[in-house]
Amino acid sequence: MLQAFMHAWERRLASVTTNRVVRPFEWGLDWIPSNGHAGARPEVALGHWVDDVMADTDAFYTPAATSEYTLGDASAEGDRWLTFPSALTTPHAENNTVHARLIPARTDRGKKGGSGATQTADKRAAVLVLPQWNADEGGHVGLCRLLAMRGMTALRLSLPYHDRRMPPELHRADYIVSANVARTVQVCRQAVLDARRAIAWLHQHGYERIGILGSSLGSCLSLLTSAHEPLIRAQALNHVSPYFADVVWRGLSTEHVREGLDGHIDLDLLRELWRPISPAWHMERLKKQGHLKTLLVYAKYDLTFPVDLSREIVRQFAAHDVPHDVAVLSCGHYSTGKTPFKFVDGWILSSFLKRALL
Repeated sequence: MLQAFMHAWERRLASVTTNRVVRPFEWGLDWIPSNGHAGARPEVALGHWVDDVMADTDAFYTPAATSEYTLGDASAEGDRWLTFPSALTTPHAENNTVHARLIPARTDRGKKGGSGATQTADKRAAVLVLPQWNADEGGHVGLCRLLAMRGMTALRLSLPYHDRRMPPELHRADYIVSANVARTVQVCRQAVLDARRAIAWLHQHGYERIGILGSSLGSCLSLLTSAHEPLIRAQALNHVSPYFADVVWRGLSTEHVREGLDGHIDLDLLRELWRPISPAWHMERLKKQGHLKTLLVYAKYDLTFPVDLSREIVRQFAAHDVPHDVAVLSCGHYSTGKTPFKFVDGWILSSFLKRALL
């Protein structure tokens, strides 16, 4: 009875969004470099490109260094906006500048230097926060304030094609998860490159204990970042799955994306072509990050990240001997953001990061 109630609630919450668009299927060959396979079938050309990517994911997920960071003035609440160029240039100018909201830890507030900037101190803790798909500018700001209240500076990253980075032609962040196969890979890659540049900035400014927190799509992107970024000491992954393709194929939130894929590609091929953005293919890299602490959170009645997939990634962490903690919420995907579950979830995530970083 409880499952029936929770699933019905999840569907009601999902139905509130009425601006989902079924976009046409595209292989997205214009999003990958020419790789010597001109004339090959699109799926073959994409397959060769993915093989090349998986042969050296370090090269794929490592951004060039930059010094072009700009930190804005503090707001009345003490927040500041950090901007810098994305390491991946896309056809949309708005998306090529990264915006991140810096929310200082309570222990930092009030320590002002002559310039009005927050003074740095050795060995401070910071958490990079990657919100869920289609989060607006205020998404996860409350969670960031909870982290700050508990002694950790939070840097909330706007994902590609979200809020300030969304071109006027879009009403939703469709270009990061869509029926365009290669674009989905490249824009998710862009998020990881942006996250690593944000972490580089934190490290340059004295934050030596750095964690990452991601929810839903942000969880997947956080894991990919942690697998390639040695500066990260802890990751809190909120809603988890081993396979990007399976979530899109089966999830409640992506039914419109599945509709665009249907009849053009099957799940097995999609899973192969989306290997670069699927956590299951990066477990060995995580294992090599021996210092990394991990929290996996999933929801018992989730219809967006099907529960069997969440349990499968927990098994994969165990099979690869990757240290991890697990928390299970008695709600669904959308209802995680509702009272009382949002408070339970926030406390679990922030408590883990506080133990890991402080």
